[in-house]
Amino acid sequence: MSLPPIRVLTLSKLTGTKDWRLSLAHDRDVHLLIWVTRGQGRMLLNGTRRGVGTHNAILVPAGTLFSLELGRQGMGLAAQIPAGTQVRLPEGPRQLRVRDAPSIGELTSLFETAQREDSSGRELSQDALDAHIALMSVWLRRQIARPEHLPTPMNAAARLSARFCQRVTQFHATGISMAEHAEALNVTPTHLTRACKAATGRTAADLLTERVLYAARIALSETDVAIQDIARHLGFGSAAYFTRFIQAHTSKTPTVLRKSASR
Repeated sequence: MSLPPIRVLTLSKLTGTKDWRLSLAHDRDVHLLIWVTRGQGRMLLNGTRRGVGTHNAILVPAGTLFSLELGRQGMGLAAQIPAGTQVRLPEGPRQLRVRDAPSIGELTSLFETAQREDSSGRELSQDALDAHIALMSVWLRRQIARPEHLPTPMNAAARLSARFCQRVTQFHATGISMAEHAEALNVTPTHLTRACKAATGRTAADLLTERVLYAARIALSETDVAIQDIARHLGFGSAAYFTRFIQAHTSKTPTVLRKSASR
């Protein structure tokens, strides 16, 4: 089976001008490499909340729960890299705050060249993009080897939050409650909630809710699957319960959200 194509997009094209596509906690089935070129904000990555600024390189492996909020002034580029690629990428999620001008210029040039290749429509463009992503990976691995980019040790709350986030990506569509996740992690719901709040600024229930909401909004905006089938797939007991959930978090019904997305 052939892999999906590599894409190199601006952040605005990645989101389709819909902020929730990045701001809600979610995971993707592709690796994502983001290069922030302007603005500052915050993100969720590896179970912790972090500040984000200009010239931050962010690697989000496929299946990793994350979110990113840069605000209206934020700008950047993103490479979507299919899982299963032959390109050797660094293991695990990473955030690199790049300070030296040569490294900034090198990655900016790699991204801009890859973006032009992606939009050119020329023959063998995916072969060329493979080569560009391989060079980006070399850049990443060189940066990670630098002393200033050694990862900060995680405290107990962050480690528990990261484990919970891994479970959310796996089981968000099963209807498993936050309390059931806590039991599987051998902690009380109160302890899990406090740990997630300390590490991410969101409660465990908030993270689970956001992941389900993201899946629901994607299904409503990108498919024509019947609403009752979406509800069933995401573990809701009924379409009515699903509708109340959507209204509570968006102030719109599923039908209205779907119609607005189609426009």
